[in-house]
Amino acid sequence: MIDKALLNLRPGAVWSMTGDDYTGLEWLDTVQSKPTIEEVKQELARLQQAWTATEYQRQRAKEYPPLQDLADALYWQAQGNLQPMTDYLAACAAVKALYPKGDDNA
Repeated sequence: MIDKALLNLRPGAVWSMTGDDYTGLEWLDTVQSKPTIEEVKQELARLQQAWTATEYQRQRAKEYPPLQDLADALYWQAQGNLQPMTDYLAACAAVKALYPKGDDNA
């Protein structure tokens, strides 16, 4: 994840890494200055927080009913049969309840 942090801090910069932490960072860019270890730590913390805050999205994506079910429910809804859409929406609501967003905008 340090690569992502460096790219965010210094877009387009050039560097080399041996290992996976700041001590193995060789700064090769002659235009942009090397970010400090504190800058990198702060960006890594921000990235981790963003990843954690969206974990519910990754969990939901694995559990939602397939889009083919939605297409089928839309077809039947157009034919006057609302039950497949009701079932589809209930399945989505169950997944949302299982993996809540953490605020009122689920």
